[in-house]
Amino acid sequence: MQWFNQSSDSVIKTLQADTTKGLSEAQRLERQTSYGLNTIHQAEHASALRIFITQLKNPLLIILALGALLSFYTGHHIDAIAISTIIFINASITFVQEYKAQKSIDALQGMSAPKCHVMQDGGWQELPAVQLVPGDTILLKTGDIIPADCRLIETTQLEVDESALTGESNLIRKHTSTIESSDLTLGDQLNMGFMSTPIHNGKGIGIVTATGMKTEVGKIARLMQVTQHRLTPLQTRIHALSKTLIWSALFIVAIIVGIGFYKGLNLSGMVDTSISLVVAAIPEGLTTVVTIVLTLGANHMMRNNALAKYLASVETLGSTSVICSDKTGTLTQNKMQSVQIWAGGEHYHIQGEGYRPIGDFSDNQQQVVNPLRHPHLKHLLEMSALCSEAQLVEQEGHYLIQGLPTEGALVVAAAKADIDKETLLQQQKLIATFPFDPKRKMMSVVIQEANGNYKLIVKGAPDVLLNHSEIIEFQDKHLDATSNQHLVNDVIHDFGSQALRTLAIGYRSLSDDQIHLPQEELETQLTFTGLHGMLDLPRPEATQSVKECHEAGIRVVMITGDHAITARAIAHKMHIIDSADAIVITGSELNTLSDDALRQLVSKTFVYARVTPEHKLRIVNALQSQGEVVAMTGDGVNDAPALRKADIGIAMGNTGTGVAKESADLILLDDNFATIVTAVREGRRIYDNIRKFIRQDLTANVGEVSAILFAFLLMTGDPLLALAPLMILWVNLISDGMPSLALGVDVAENDVMARPPRAREDSFFADNLGTRIIARGLVMGIFTFWMFEYALDIGKTVEYAQTLAFMTLIFGQLFHVFDARTFSTLYRRNPFTNRLLLLAVFASGMLSILMVYTPFGNLALGTTPLQLQHLVMTFFIAALPTFILSAIKELFKVRWL
Repeated sequence: MQWFNQSSDSVIKTLQADTTKGLSEAQRLERQTSYGLNTIHQAEHASALRIFITQLKNPLLIILALGALLSFYTGHHIDAIAISTIIFINASITFVQEYKAQKSIDALQGMSAPKCHVMQDGGWQELPAVQLVPGDTILLKTGDIIPADCRLIETTQLEVDESALTGESNLIRKHTSTIESSDLTLGDQLNMGFMSTPIHNGKGIGIVTATGMKTEVGKIARLMQVTQHRLTPLQTRIHALSKTLIWSALFIVAIIVGIGFYKGLNLSGMVDTSISLVVAAIPEGLTTVVTIVLTLGANHMMRNNALAKYLASVETLGSTSVICSDKTGTLTQNKMQSVQIWAGGEHYHIQGEGYRPIGDFSDNQQQVVNPLRHPHLKHLLEMSALCSEAQLVEQEGHYLIQGLPTEGALVVAAAKADIDKETLLQQQKLIATFPFDPKRKMMSVVIQEANGNYKLIVKGAPDVLLNHSEIIEFQDKHLDATSNQHLVNDVIHDFGSQALRTLAIGYRSLSDDQIHLPQEELETQLTFTGLHGMLDLPRPEATQSVKECHEAGIRVVMITGDHAITARAIAHKMHIIDSADAIVITGSELNTLSDDALRQLVSKTFVYARVTPEHKLRIVNALQSQGEVVAMTGDGVNDAPALRKADIGIAMGNTGTGVAKESADLILLDDNFATIVTAVREGRRIYDNIRKFIRQDLTANVGEVSAILFAFLLMTGDPLLALAPLMILWVNLISDGMPSLALGVDVAENDVMARPPRAREDSFFADNLGTRIIARGLVMGIFTFWMFEYALDIGKTVEYAQTLAFMTLIFGQLFHVFDARTFSTLYRRNPFTNRLLLLAVFASGMLSILMVYTPFGNLALGTTPLQLQHLVMTFFIAALPTFILSAIKELFKVRWL
């Protein structure tokens, strides 16, 4: 039922309401049986234990658990304890970050009005809002939160803030008249009140039309319950990497067992080799490093006003290909400003930012003018200040408006000319005020001037004020308003084409006898003075950020509850669209489009206006079906389902509702679009660094596996291990772990925002990273095996040979880390730009040497002291793979190397 199409009498009759007596308690109980309680149903929430167990389902942690079990089974208890500790620490870090996960429905529940005034048994009674049923008559007044959806039957200057529900930033003036249009968005249903929206001014009476999950807020709650989070691109890639590692380990073990049986080797030797290979193939430190790097990235984002609720979302921003942004407050300042004035037939432009009372006035020739020396302009600004009730307030260096945004725009414009109401009232006296009324669309005040004369000042809708005017002030002439309306209408049309909201100013000189006339008689015979053109201006830094997005290959899409003409103008001003005639799809048009038709349009549509929560969900779905990684911003209850559905939901920290914040993955603490772009840059840096230390870790793993395999395949007799299992663990967790962690905090490369976004299906090994890992790891493994065999050939013990191979591998991966930190070659990046990496490499090398030359290291890892010449030899030989392969790549442009 479209209640806004029904008259008040029809609604009362259909719902069997009684506006004089209300429902009886018996009737209420009967209806509660049919309709249920007026509550938002809560979805089942996961317990803390369940959230923690979920972290243990991470495929990489499962691999680590397998390694721990194998180590325990073979008697390597220290290894098993170390790996188990890593699993617990990693799961705990992620658990702490995500413990305050989705509470969206709780936030919705908290927004409901706890009590309300209801007509029952012939009088107004205060009842819990949960008891409301359709057909109840409710009283609404300033400060109340509307407790249920209702059709308004009485209003007195009733103004409601529906921004959280519709995205419309202005207060909505309500009325009781029947609306004939059948296809209206919530923001246009001016005779309806909606659950959870606060009343800022006035009072009214409404008939409850829907309660609980049947309300508009309830519909959003239902959407949120059925809308599931997608796996982030990082989670998808880690799952794919985990499967690759698992199958690789099993494949290698299968090869060892097969060759072992073919050679007739004993089972214990094959088991020892297989365990070493599995430990070598598993990058035990990888998961912990990923988690720590994401945590450090989240902390860095926090310092830049972006709070990441989930660790995986830190990287997702770097994959973003489309940012769907709300207009008001994110792309714009959410501060209505008077940017143009037409006074006495002259156009003026006003500069300035936000509510700061600083800004130049200029004429049509862009020449700066002094407004106090232009009589018509000065007169209009003085009347604008006197006929406004808003106040400009400074708090800790910031300027705020107390009152209506449109009145605030007039007050700030006057303040930029050093005109303020308090100063004017020192010479003049306010006699009477006639508040704004939506029926007459005007507000007026009676002023006694310093000379004792009286004047009525009026502001209001231009067409209405013009119809009440006899004279138009035009330059030095007083023109007949009836025959010269086209002069004003041309300006109104011009302002409208620029998406400026217009407000007219006029006046009337009064005699002593006339000041006591009724308002209707006073507001006639006016002199039309001029017009304000107002706009919520784009944030300057947001406009620059949109440009950066385009350079980075990221599309910016504006999705707003505002009108199409305003959305198009702002989008054009910010270069989101190239043409003022670009396509803008409205909510009504979306209703007529099938999902297939929408999928065809989303790739070339950049602005959506007057949309509903369902529309936002459809837009996100359509973009994701095209393979886009979608970031969605929002601040209202209406944004919550789309925030959940998007690859990364971004809520506003200052203006965002609790529901939006709980539904989002990232919270902007300054509500600024520019912060999103900063976070995208950080996300790309983090993903680059993750790929770098994956390359570093897996290259070492390939080197370990290949060295062991070469020893198993090429040496005669019983198989000898080129590297002992504990040595492999030391490489993976300590000597390789510290430099890898330092790679994780590496600064961004210069072209990080000049590349297009990564495709959703791209793996970690895209752009030839996989071939580089295998090629360099094999060469490193060959050199490691060669040093192992060399030691045996000169008569050294197996332990000595293993130690020589161990140090060759250590030094080899420490040299390789400088090549891994760039996607070009090590010759193109200054190694001294990451001092932490230099410190980590030095510490890793020294600790590894200590494990060779101390009794503790000999006992723990099975090493034995090396002769000095052999240690020096391993250092220089280990450097050869990195420097030779990098030189070949640089000289011959071998992309896969």
